[in-house]
Amino acid sequence: MYSFTRDLRVPVVGAPMAGGTSTPALTAAVSDAGGFGFHGGAYLSPDALRADVRAIRELTDQPFGVNLFVPEQVDVDEEEFAAYRERLAPLAERAGVVLPESVPFTDDAFDAKVDVLIAERVPVVSFTFGLPDRSTVGRLHDAGIAVSSTVTSVDEARIAVDHGVDSLCAQGFAAGGHRAMFRIHDADPQVETLDLVRAVAPLGLPVVGAGGVSTSCDVEAILGAGGVAAQIGTLLLRTPEAGTRQAHKDALVDPRFTRTVTTRAYSGRLARGLENNFIRSNDGHAPLAYPQVNTLTGGIRKQSSTDADVINLWAGSGFREARAVSVAEVISGLIPQAPDRFGQ
Repeated sequence: MYSFTRDLRVPVVGAPMAGGTSTPALTAAVSDAGGFGFHGGAYLSPDALRADVRAIRELTDQPFGVNLFVPEQVDVDEEEFAAYRERLAPLAERAGVVLPESVPFTDDAFDAKVDVLIAERVPVVSFTFGLPDRSTVGRLHDAGIAVSSTVTSVDEARIAVDHGVDSLCAQGFAAGGHRAMFRIHDADPQVETLDLVRAVAPLGLPVVGAGGVSTSCDVEAILGAGGVAAQIGTLLLRTPEAGTRQAHKDALVDPRFTRTVTTRAYSGRLARGLENNFIRSNDGHAPLAYPQVNTLTGGIRKQSSTDADVINLWAGSGFREARAVSVAEVISGLIPQAPDRFGQ
């Protein structure tokens, strides 16, 4: 079974950033630079995912992984959903969007995408928002594919270990994008990256620390806490290889945006991003319904793609460190300085 944590040339993992930020070029560039690139498979159709996997293989001969969101169907409070729709109606009207009266649950073609990844023999598949059933983990293992789980707490890590995964991504509270809690109704444990790495490392699996990574010192701190690598996402947002919207890239250096917060306003699930007018106006009002809320707000975000006060600006707490340089330059700046590690 392939072990990406064992074969790393540089102890840096590129975060999967679904929704357009992950591109084949970004994933390939991270792996080519000596790290390990993960591709965001959520929101893609099975055919699009297959095309992306093949495109990555055309760009690099290095291994890479793909991340999927695990579906969780929960009861939706119809009155809360209707109230949130009404709350968003004026903004939708200005954007020229007709909001749906209701949104059905979808599992994002989860099983079909697992089938694609098995058929394509992707080296590593990681899961966020929980774990698939044990039979799915078994099918991946039978195909020689390693399985990784994103966790936000020791309890989640223990469940993942018991489930038979091969590695853990310990997502600290400072990390940008969606928080990875296993259940949508769970409160955020709010554990910082180093504390979480230290807490889950004794469970015996390789641990990648995610959240707040800006410098080589941060990478070294994660290694010192018992991790095998540091994961970066926000640092890659302004690279030319990323598919980040220009308004999002610009907001990362815009002095109007001064902090990140976690919110359910965009998707119904907690996620960390730059605080903008949309969050200030709507935080605390979205029902806990994913992906229904994500679909509800999707049309507004699409039609407002150049307006940083409307679109989601996912970012971690160290967003000011994101630079408009190549992925290779970002990765090279994170290589630990210890002379006995990673060929230094």
